Amino acid sequence: MQKIIGIYGASGFGREILPLVREQYVNTELCFVDDGLVDSKLNGYPIYSYQDFLDLPQADKFIVFAIANSQIRESLEAKCKQDNIKNAPVQASNSIILDQVEIGEGSILCHFTQLTSNIKIGKQFHANIYSYVAHDCVIGDFVTFAPKVQCNGNVHIEDHAYIGTGAIIKQGTPDKPLTIGRGAIVGMGAVVTKSVPAGVTVIGNPARLLVRQ
Repeated sequence: MQKIIGIYGASGFGREILPLVREQYVNTELCFVDDGLVDSKLNGYPIYSYQDFLDLPQADKFIVFAIANSQIRESLEAKCKQDNIKNAPVQASNSIILDQVEIGEGSILCHFTQLTSNIKIGKQFHANIYSYVAHDCVIGDFVTFAPKVQCNGNVHIEDHAYIGTGAIIKQGTPDKPLTIGRGAIVGMGAVVTKSVPAGVTVIGNPARLLVRQ
C-alpha cells in the first residue's frame, strides 16, 4: 500500500478511535505512533516511533492525534506539518453533521456525536462519544470535549479549552453568547450558566471557580 495512517498516541483514546479509522479508511495501512512503546504491537497493529514512521516506505503518510492534552497536540501538529505529514480527519459512521457546519483540519468525531447547524469549529477538535454542539456555536482550535458534553446554542469556546465528561453549557443569545475562555477547564458534570474566564477551572452545579488550596 502507498498510504499509511498513524494514530499518534497508543493510550486508551488511541485504541478507541482505531476502529473508526479502520472503518473510514478502507484498504489503508494503519499503525500507532508512540515514542514510548516502540518495537511492539497493540490490538494487532505495529507501534512505531515518530522517526520510524517517517522512515516507512509509503509515499503518502497521514496522522491522527489521539492526544487529550491540547498543548501537546499543538506541538505535535507543528512537528508533523514541518515533515509534510498530513492530517486525517475522523468521523464515526453514526455521527451527524447537519447544515452550514465548518470544521477545521484534524477533527475527531466519535460515535453518537452531533453537530447541528451554523457552527464554526477550528482545527484539531476532539468530540468524544455522545457529545453535541448546537446551533450558532463558534469553537476555537485544539478544543477537547470529553464524553457526553452538551454544548447548547450561541456558545463561543476559545482555543485550548477542555470540557469535562457530562458537562452542560447553557445556551447564550445571538447578541450575548456564553463564552468559555482560552485554556479554561470545565469540570466533569459541571453546569455552566454564565461565561467562564480564560485559564480558570470551574466545577459544580451551577459551575463556580475552583479555588486551589
